[in-house]
Amino acid sequence: MKKTNEERLQDLFSYLSSLSYIKPESIPDIPLYMDQVTTFMDDHLARMKRYPEDKVLTKTMINNYAKNNLLPPPIKKKYSKEHMLMLIFIYYFKNLLSFNDIEELFRPITGTHFSGDSGLSLERIYNEVFSLEKGQMENLKADVEEKFRVASSTFQDADGEEQEYLQLFAFICELSFDVYLKKQMIETIVDQLKKEAPEPEKKKK
Repeated sequence: MKKTNEERLQDLFSYLSSLSYIKPESIPDIPLYMDQVTTFMDDHLARMKRYPEDKVLTKTMINNYAKNNLLPPPIKKKYSKEHMLMLIFIYYFKNLLSFNDIEELFRPITGTHFSGDSGLSLERIYNEVFSLEKGQMENLKADVEEKFRVASSTFQDADGEEQEYLQLFAFICELSFDVYLKKQMIETIVDQLKKEAPEPEKKKK
């Protein structure tokens, strides 16, 4: 049976309510081998997968992240808790930004906070960022509900199923436009960071 737009909205809210981030205390304090890393991520981010057969993280992905300077190399083929935290950040950014943009965004983090050279640990940064999740989730739900309300007021001259679909299409367009503009804003900030970054030191001949 085909769902109504209102039922689709409630499904979205139920899905959003089921999501949660990986708590640092659930990450092992001991270094992990590659297979252990992929298994851990797949288990803890299962709700994020679109299809059951999708892989959250693969060996190839992790190697590509290291190759593209998104992730510091493992130590003796083992990944620390800091590696795991960085991989979680990468997971959220990889479908939104290019590798070059993620590298630029992460540069101060990997350069200063990953190794513990700064008084502010990577775990502290992770906790601080993800502590915003609850408030942002409530704001997101309110924003989505308002977009749905506006979309439901469109195409009043259409009838039945046609109106239902066109209003759903309008709702999807609103969501898409929002994502597009926010992506543009993030890329603008990253471009500014690139311009402000100090020039790399030239190697002495």
